[in-house]
Amino acid sequence: MLKLLLQTLGWTLAHLPEWLLQGLSAALGEALYWIFPRRRRLALSNLDHAFPERSRRWQRTIARTSSRRLVETTLLSLAMPFLSERRIRCMARLGSSAEAFARAVQAQPRPVVFATLHLALWETQIWYKLLSPVPLPEIGVIFRPLENATANEFVQRSRERFGMRLLSRKQGFADALRILRERGCVAILFDQNAGMQGGLTTFFGRVCSSTELPGVLATKLGAEVHTFYPRRTGFWRVEFENQLIAHDKTVPGVTIALNRWLEGALARDEAMCAAWLWAHDRWRHQDVPARRFRLEAKRDFLAADLAARELAALPRRTRIFVRMPNWLGDVVMALPLLRALRASRPDAELTLVAKPQFLPLLESWDVADRLHVLPPRGVGYFLHFWKLRSAYPDTWLLLTNSVRGDLEAWLSGCRQRFGLVRPGKRRPLLTHTYAVPGNFDERTHHQLELWENFLRHFGLAVAPDRTPLSTSPALPGAPIGLICGSENNPAKRWPVSHWRALIERLPAERFVLFGTANDAPLTSAVAAGFGDRVENLAGRTTLPQYCSRLQSCRLLVTNDTGGMHLANALGVPLFALFGPTNPVRTGPVFAGAVTILQPPDCPPTGGGSLAEISPEVVACRITPAVTAG
Repeated sequence: MLKLLLQTLGWTLAHLPEWLLQGLSAALGEALYWIFPRRRRLALSNLDHAFPERSRRWQRTIARTSSRRLVETTLLSLAMPFLSERRIRCMARLGSSAEAFARAVQAQPRPVVFATLHLALWETQIWYKLLSPVPLPEIGVIFRPLENATANEFVQRSRERFGMRLLSRKQGFADALRILRERGCVAILFDQNAGMQGGLTTFFGRVCSSTELPGVLATKLGAEVHTFYPRRTGFWRVEFENQLIAHDKTVPGVTIALNRWLEGALARDEAMCAAWLWAHDRWRHQDVPARRFRLEAKRDFLAADLAARELAALPRRTRIFVRMPNWLGDVVMALPLLRALRASRPDAELTLVAKPQFLPLLESWDVADRLHVLPPRGVGYFLHFWKLRSAYPDTWLLLTNSVRGDLEAWLSGCRQRFGLVRPGKRRPLLTHTYAVPGNFDERTHHQLELWENFLRHFGLAVAPDRTPLSTSPALPGAPIGLICGSENNPAKRWPVSHWRALIERLPAERFVLFGTANDAPLTSAVAAGFGDRVENLAGRTTLPQYCSRLQSCRLLVTNDTGGMHLANALGVPLFALFGPTNPVRTGPVFAGAVTILQPPDCPPTGGGSLAEISPEVVACRITPAVTAG
């Protein structure tokens, strides 16, 4: 039935007036562009990644033209078995380079690998032997057979009628080697979506998996490598071109040289650029969810690629947006994970989406390429994320667990939205989720471990880096820092009387009180009567100033707060007071001097009262550190 359908449709198209075919091709191409938004967005995203310097109008024009060329190619492919030789000779001709090659290889046979391209009207390449002015050696074309045996037999027979041989990808490799040994030619589609069987390279700055088979065949048999492709000159009109590719006679060298040649050709020739099939996902291999956060393929040619391009590092052209948590402590705990993500995907342009008050801190970490400020809540809040569609994010990683965050990602038009899902919860706006295992007791595992498991599930290949931002100790005689408040839970605050008793037990020491403006009444009560020995900074510092003053402290005694995590990240020795909260799950994560103090008989996972931690015990525990300082 499929064979009959192909024959009927092909015969009809071959006998329709060309003006009608041209109009049909244009109409269907426009319909394909406008009716299928995902295909349209993919084409526009690919063009924006490849040519970010070109205008959006130019990108849309190329995408629409490419859509029309795809339909034109499909119609011609169906009609080809029913086109006469006379008509073919009117439709196609050899360019000077292709004709010169034919004469040269006829005069001096040698093995040649043709790297053919996914350009419009690519199937016309089977006409080469028909159009050649001289006899050509045997030419084999490696192709992917159709699953329907009857239809495949029809297609293969019709494509071989001018002397080329179609070689199955599965069974034809031995024939390809034989043809090359006999100084013939083998053609293979050169693609940037070879999956795990390809070699990691860059293409327009983005990492992809490129076909390495042209390089394998060429180096194995000492063959020349040529590109061979049809240049469209009009509707169903082509001129064949041929280009010798210089390379270093290695598989990576051939693969990289072909990619670089194609990049240059598409950048220089607008007509050729429009004939390339931009709606195909050339970089799909690096989008596979199971390995989204690492680079992996059968071969890794990236070092050779960078050397050939004289680059020190991979261009950061894969756009990963990370929605940061809403609390300071969680933001700081995410830093080791961000470092791991940066190391695991060195090609990624990381954009951190965060509250405005965290931007100075995130900027100082130097772990992201871009910072994106969350807009003020209001009427235009979600419209802001809709407008982000024009940024074409590739991946949206959510470290939040709210419907609001999921909606932000969905509105951005990002095709891949990753988040974790706890038992009994649903996050329907995400495309890829990590289900927290039912036997994973979050009370006995750190939040960072859960995030790491989540990203490893999707390919993260590097462990979180827990190295503090600074390892420089404070100067001898530096003050002791105290964080007395807690923004979100009064039960997490050590009593004022206990803070005052601690200060009294260390009469030779100077202290600095930290906190927000909301903590100011509390810190004022702690500092009252101590004079210059206690400096109260609550509500008086910007975030950068807060960090600087924390770093100048010899040690810090603190409640479970965001400031505790910040000091830990800055390498400040900590004495952290935990009562009702769980230090196993939300304790400091950076490698450094950390002492956790809990009430007597309190379980390791928390649940006690902070008032039961006596000032005498705290003073006793910090005295060795004070003396050493």
